[in-house]
Amino acid sequence: MYFLGEFTLARKHVEQALTLYDPQQHNPYASKFPLDPGVVCLAVLAWILWYQGYPEQALKKKTEAFTLAKELSHPLSLAWALNVAAKLHLWRREAPAVLEQTKAMLQLADEHGMPYWLTEGAMMQGWALAEQGQVQEGITQMRQGLADWRAMGSGVAASYFLSLPVEAYGKGGQLEEGLTILVEALAIIHKTGEGNSEAEIYRLKGELTLQESKVESHRSQVQSQKPVLSDAEGSQGEKEAEACFHKALEVARKQQAKSWELRTATSLARLWQKQGKKEEAHDLLAPVYEWFTEGFDTRDLQEAKTLLDELY
Repeated sequence: MYFLGEFTLARKHVEQALTLYDPQQHNPYASKFPLDPGVVCLAVLAWILWYQGYPEQALKKKTEAFTLAKELSHPLSLAWALNVAAKLHLWRREAPAVLEQTKAMLQLADEHGMPYWLTEGAMMQGWALAEQGQVQEGITQMRQGLADWRAMGSGVAASYFLSLPVEAYGKGGQLEEGLTILVEALAIIHKTGEGNSEAEIYRLKGELTLQESKVESHRSQVQSQKPVLSDAEGSQGEKEAEACFHKALEVARKQQAKSWELRTATSLARLWQKQGKKEEAHDLLAPVYEWFTEGFDTRDLQEAKTLLDELY
């Protein structure tokens, strides 16, 4: 249910599983489970809470998962907990914390021969490097991690991992590469139904489409030595980007994924602000921002607040 984007139902099942969990009976040393079910359930619950718009509660569950894994002294379960922490901080856009968690995760995976966690750790570490300005190094690491991950025959979360380098491609001006992998990610979503990152993938497509439109507009202006005029509703690229943002909002609202909705509403409001539609931008973003009751120190909420202040 989590990977399908059915977050409400997934949360119900995970919370029910946690009420049945007995650390003495169900730990990997006393049962046939290769992973501790309690660690796994707390991990997935942390992810779901973030998607649903509860970033502080998500951090709390992440800490509980890590504490339990440490108490069990079970390497595979601890790798799970570190993976949870790294992903959560990545979604919160906290690169230093991602580097800290992936460093520990990669060291553990290397010591205990866990090739799967080596690939995931490498991809997330590459994202953090790109986020901190080492764009090409980060892209290279993400691409190598993805290639190794695919070589193992892994398939779950493929759309998410494909989309991971997209922002770095944008920063590096490699727009065609970014848009190409987003097309592949969307094809996987339509084929498998894997929808937990669908809203964000449509938003990223909108952002790269906008960036590509600006580059083309500048090129045309240089060639003609005349200003390129847009119609009142914006250029064709802006229209295509806006369609992507609307699709992202539709998916996020259907899934009740408030964190994705906030990020997308901010992207669309910023576009409308540029087009002079300040009132529409404010009316879109304000209700989403005001829904939140926690996590006001996160970048997403801070950026939304800054934009709202500009729109008043």
